[in-house]
Amino acid sequence: MTATTPAARSIVRRTPRVAVPPPLVGLLAGAVLWEVVAWSADAAFLPPASAVVARLWEMTVDGLILSSLASSLANLVLGFAISLVLGLTLGVLMGRYRPVDAALGVYMYALLTAPSLVFAPVFFSLFGPGRASIVAVVVMYSLFIIVISTASAVRAVPEHLTEMAHLYGASERQLLLKVVVPAALPLAMAGIRLGIGRAVTGMINGEMFIAVVGLGRVLTQAGGRFDSESVLAVLLAVVLVALGAVGLVQWADRRVNGWLPRTARE
Repeated sequence: MTATTPAARSIVRRTPRVAVPPPLVGLLAGAVLWEVVAWSADAAFLPPASAVVARLWEMTVDGLILSSLASSLANLVLGFAISLVLGLTLGVLMGRYRPVDAALGVYMYALLTAPSLVFAPVFFSLFGPGRASIVAVVVMYSLFIIVISTASAVRAVPEHLTEMAHLYGASERQLLLKVVVPAALPLAMAGIRLGIGRAVTGMINGEMFIAVVGLGRVLTQAGGRFDSESVLAVLLAVVLVALGAVGLVQWADRRVNGWLPRTARE
């Protein structure tokens, strides 16, 4: 029996390991479970995952998904942009100034917990069955979580940072823009990530219950025909939109907070 020297062991090539991303593992496991349950149940309301994916591909090739997706994305982008600007502004003001927090805080929390879809008839009466009503629903879904998260992030800014800025003669405007907002952004981005998910929910609900347009129109028509494959295919498209939107926000988070250590961002 010959002993292997360290030098000999160093030249032995190791077989490279292929790392499978955990999200992909979860996706494949869920798809397999869905397929097995669907074939076992043999129910009309639960088609197999393979049939749903095939139906989604057919609808995409026919242009039904892509033409509807353009309208839905316009509603989503416009509504979330409004929520982002208002949410960050109100959140910074509430977190920095106690009178503003005392005046608005209780209403922000109340509107966050209230079912946002109950305001759909109000928006329908005010704006009619158009894009403005859908955008308003998107704003109602996503605004308040951004406001509350941003306000909490501003309150969590260490006091020694603001005190140091005051010692160096920083004005209130300089304090907000150069100290408070950059220090609060890592925590505020968590609320933005939650907000974009809620915005997608508001988009599809507004399109279904106010103005039958975009992906909401396709979903409503498929539901009226009791077409389970088409309904689940559209829902799968909505999930893909949500994943893409969250991924875009995470990319922006890495760009904005790239100066932070990874452990601090997490």
